[in-house]
Amino acid sequence: MKTVKVAIVGLGTIGTGVARLLLEQGDRLARQAGVRIELARIVDKDTTTVRDLDLPAGLLSDDLATITEDPEITTVVQLIGGLEPARTIMLKLLASGKDVVTANKALVAEHGPELFDSARQAGRSIAFEAAVAGGIPIIASMSECLAANQIESIHAILNGTSNFILTQMQQKGEAYEAVVAEAQRLGYAEADPTMDVDGSDAAQKLAILAHLGFGATVDWRAIPRVGIDTVNVSDMQYAEELGYNVKLLAVASREPEGLELHVSPTLVRDGMPLAEVRDAFNAIHVVGDAVGKVFFQGLGAGQMPTASAVVSDLIDTVVGRMAITFNTLQLWSSDREASVAVREPAEIPGRFYLRFNVKDNPGVLAEIAGILGWHKISISSVIQHETSDNADDAVPLVIMTHSAPEGSVAAAVKTIDELAGTYPGTIRMRVMD
Repeated sequence: MKTVKVAIVGLGTIGTGVARLLLEQGDRLARQAGVRIELARIVDKDTTTVRDLDLPAGLLSDDLATITEDPEITTVVQLIGGLEPARTIMLKLLASGKDVVTANKALVAEHGPELFDSARQAGRSIAFEAAVAGGIPIIASMSECLAANQIESIHAILNGTSNFILTQMQQKGEAYEAVVAEAQRLGYAEADPTMDVDGSDAAQKLAILAHLGFGATVDWRAIPRVGIDTVNVSDMQYAEELGYNVKLLAVASREPEGLELHVSPTLVRDGMPLAEVRDAFNAIHVVGDAVGKVFFQGLGAGQMPTASAVVSDLIDTVVGRMAITFNTLQLWSSDREASVAVREPAEIPGRFYLRFNVKDNPGVLAEIAGILGWHKISISSVIQHETSDNADDAVPLVIMTHSAPEGSVAAAVKTIDELAGTYPGTIRMRVMD
């Protein structure tokens, strides 16, 4: 059986998982690939830390040149996070004639055009299945299995940390801050969880999926996003009372007016598959014009689920399938047809959940309803529970709207927050039925 030599750059959590599969499951992978995959070199800046893996002597080095200057190494798994030095290292690998497999979604979302053009110029390929939704094979599914379809929409839970936090808030009734601390203790959240909880991580992944599904080339920073740090336990309880679960939802939808893109906490109706996704799981609901509705669910992070996706890409690369797909798709290419227009966020319609904090005074509800009506926002339902007799207390008032443009809803909320009978800080969330 033919043997191909590969290397790993970055021996962190995922890199260790990939190395374990290559070293311990070599015979199984050889049967799957039809070639024997030999892990010839691992490069990491830290060569002294003891890892939970029995590495053969001489395999680990801190010198990238041991890979770039070895012509027998054909494919490199690049698992360094962040933008630099990950970008520079990937460019060096491509220039030295190596195909690259990566799990770095920030790198693909930020520098996709530069990296993919560099790969094409070098006659190499880049595989990135593990960059979105960990072990879920969404990249291959959208680029290959659903190739006969015009993708109509993508609704996805793309950040396991946020989904874990929201699940725990709902099930235990604990405040956001307490659940974040628990997620950090369990290893679900980083010491600084900002990228996860503010929607940035999901926006980066959505930008990649939007390019695959719609040909849209968008700066992930331009995707409107709201984080879960604005969600209160009371919102989870009101949502449950109304028949919904709150999820951090990433949405890309093709409309006649343009592509709709946003990431935000969303009330998802009970019984819908996305509403039932718990803990650190990810899920993607895709609608194609031919296939209809397709649903994917699985662990979106973790050592072995992500390593599974990486090694799958590695097999596709060493047997030559990735080169065909890479050249056919022409991802992030200036030769590809013009990018689709992205719709202005204020124009995007939807139903909304609004939680106002009001003074328990006569006429406040009528005043709020009047402002919503002036902005042509129709009310679907209202919840106001009985409270104490102290009129100085803030009273929660929950309103569910019918469909209206987000700009109109935002303008109405701004005006309502300035009323004498209300307190600022109204919570606004989209609703998915």
